[in-house]
Amino acid sequence: MDGDLAATIAARYPTAEFPALAAQIRLWDRTRPLAGAHVLDVTPVYANTLPKYLALQAAGAAVTVSVHRGIPGDPAVIAGLPEFGIAVADEPALLSGYDVVLDCAGTHADVTSRDGYAELTRSGLTRYAGCTQPVVMVDSGVLKRIETTLGTGDGFVRAMAHLGQPVTADRSVTVIGGGKVGFGVAAACAAAGATVTIIDPLPVEVPAGAVRLDAADDAAVARAVASSWCVVSATGQRHGLASLAQVLRYSEALLANMGAEDEFGTDVPPERALNSKVPVNFVLAEPTRLRYLDPTMALSNAAAVELHAKRIPAGVHAPAPELEQAILREVRDHGAVAAELDTVLAAPTYRRSVDR
Repeated sequence: MDGDLAATIAARYPTAEFPALAAQIRLWDRTRPLAGAHVLDVTPVYANTLPKYLALQAAGAAVTVSVHRGIPGDPAVIAGLPEFGIAVADEPALLSGYDVVLDCAGTHADVTSRDGYAELTRSGLTRYAGCTQPVVMVDSGVLKRIETTLGTGDGFVRAMAHLGQPVTADRSVTVIGGGKVGFGVAAACAAAGATVTIIDPLPVEVPAGAVRLDAADDAAVARAVASSWCVVSATGQRHGLASLAQVLRYSEALLANMGAEDEFGTDVPPERALNSKVPVNFVLAEPTRLRYLDPTMALSNAAAVELHAKRIPAGVHAPAPELEQAILREVRDHGAVAAELDTVLAAPTYRRSVDR
């Protein structure tokens, strides 16, 4: 990579892949809403994260990227960030002095922030419970469905093909967890012709062609695991499948984690699961395609502006609807994913509180 971030991005991606971030770059280059602010960004670092950083820089922010051992990233992209004026840090305990922390999985909830935090994932919610500063839960927004339902499902199917285990019509997939990620994985597998079962304790809606089992029905769950070609973890909770660890460990099924953290628990060794329990789509150079990530990353950036302007009160909040609608308009009008939006935005609400 060379030192011109805009040129590097343009050489790799057309703006239809990141319409919301492109709009932020154009607007913020004029208005500079983060001028003088220091932003710590913890988004997983891949080539398709670069437009997020460019938008923050256009807004006037000094950007530091924290590389956390629990969050996957591309070493080559990380190594090139200083060429673009982006600092890299790898010791969260030593970090301080930031105006805004744009977090992932709650890994930096203890880092001092003057204006507050924005959190990308549901798994980070518990780490911000009781926080006395403003916190925006990006995961609670409607826009996150684009990433987790369309993008994660697409990434799962691409990753399985990459690993030589394509999802096909003669295979059965059991997805444990029926939230946004689980629904997306199930929908993508059902579209590929697989037999799909979702296991969840709540009566969540499931995509066409899939069935649901109650997680409390131990016998039915055991039968589903025993008959599965692949079991996918999508609970959104660290060690969320620990109670099933022995059943899973000694089953013949492939095990694939799609949560931000290890959902299988310590009794399932890394070598038993695909990609060593790291979310399986992160085996790819582009785990989630930029077109699906663009709205989420733009919302995270927009939260940084709102936090720095002191427009978010203390406590944990879902994103403001007007922020989401502004981003959605850009995606509908100019995005490569526009044709897919109605299917995901009309998808089930998952019958969850906003944190799911």
